[in-house]
Amino acid sequence: MKMWDGRFSKALDSRVNDFNSSIRFDCRMYREDITGSIAHATMLGKCGIIEQSEAELIVKTLREILADIDEGRLAFDPEAEDIHMFIESVLTARIGETGKRLHTSRSRNDQVALDIRMYLMREIDEIDGLLRGLLAVIADKAEENIDTVMAGYTPLQRAQPVTMAHYLLAYAQMFMRDCRRLAEIKAHTNVLPLGSCALAATTYPIDRAFVAEQLGFAGITDNSIDGVSDRDFVIELASALSLVMMHLSRFSEEIILWCSSEFGFLELDDAYSTGSSIMPQKKNPDIAELVRGKTGRVYGDLTALLTVMKGLPLAYNKDMQEDKEAIFDAIDTTKLCISIFAPMLETASVRADVLRASAAKGFINATDAADYLVKKGLAFRDAYKIVGRMVGYCIAEGKTLETLSLEEYRALSPVFDEDIYAAIDLAACAAGRKVHGGPAEESVRMQLEKLRTFLA
Repeated sequence: MKMWDGRFSKALDSRVNDFNSSIRFDCRMYREDITGSIAHATMLGKCGIIEQSEAELIVKTLREILADIDEGRLAFDPEAEDIHMFIESVLTARIGETGKRLHTSRSRNDQVALDIRMYLMREIDEIDGLLRGLLAVIADKAEENIDTVMAGYTPLQRAQPVTMAHYLLAYAQMFMRDCRRLAEIKAHTNVLPLGSCALAATTYPIDRAFVAEQLGFAGITDNSIDGVSDRDFVIELASALSLVMMHLSRFSEEIILWCSSEFGFLELDDAYSTGSSIMPQKKNPDIAELVRGKTGRVYGDLTALLTVMKGLPLAYNKDMQEDKEAIFDAIDTTKLCISIFAPMLETASVRADVLRASAAKGFINATDAADYLVKKGLAFRDAYKIVGRMVGYCIAEGKTLETLSLEEYRALSPVFDEDIYAAIDLAACAAGRKVHGGPAEESVRMQLEKLRTFLA
């Protein structure tokens, strides 16, 4: 029997029942559904809408149902339409007519809006925790590599000297923004929709503020139509998770490149690498590749949610049932990727010698040579041309700026002196960039301190 059978004269086709059912995926919200129902029943008793003894029996039985599910004594019925009806049917089976009073002044429309908000807030906290764990790994890795000089890149060409710590902390900035975004989305989610009912609220004298307080919500929705039809917070979370995955994917791309023999900057631990079925020499960065690949999956979840919502008139429509699988998949995928990415990075070995040798080959101190001439009185554009000719000469002769003799320098400009070699030393070039946000040790330690404070 369906709860809405009174209106219909024929049984539901079994194929329609299967198509309509959402129990297979919304069962994960059982805790939120029961917790919300406990608060709702408590309010009904407090407001005299049902007898206090009935409210107490409902609450007691709901807690027993929760314990039974938690401890594996109660399995979900695959024939149930959704988690809400499953819980209500079990409740009614256990206490009879009293169980039917639970749904007074409530609709599944505001019930599911409540459940998804509560569920997403819990998941936001978990994802935030995972991101902070990754940030702690980045902080430690950066601390270890404050003096590890490397080339920074623009269009994947060696550009200017930085340090590995500076490089890693750029990703820390991304993940800190992700954490802040999640906090903002949680604030948007943290309003109680229960009491909106189907769309037009109720004539019963309910106390929505009391329910909000019982469940720890910061406020209540101000419009009952919006209360049941709003899924902005779901889409915002999917968008934020897409950004998290984009940041992980960019980082993964770096790791994939760095692990190649052409770069050789990083060595992944054997526990976080795989081999080939045919090539015995291979050590593949499969985790990083999978993270990069799974990013498209989360993007797809975001697109699905936007597409579902784009043409819906007010208020609730059955289309909105499709929000669950998409956001659940986005959450599961993102959590899985962060949880495996962090230990992969933590156990990876940075090859400082290879980084330093690679940096020396790319003329990444050319800007510093130009700046040297500017400090000697030349205009930057003139200095730029001189150093450009110098780099061309080095390429033709198979030399680097460090290996040029002073005579060769002076052949291009008499301004050069012995102190040019100190000016173009790669470590000195990085250390000299003391501007706020730069790669100098003082700046990097300031960035690290801010990261540690954020984590604390």
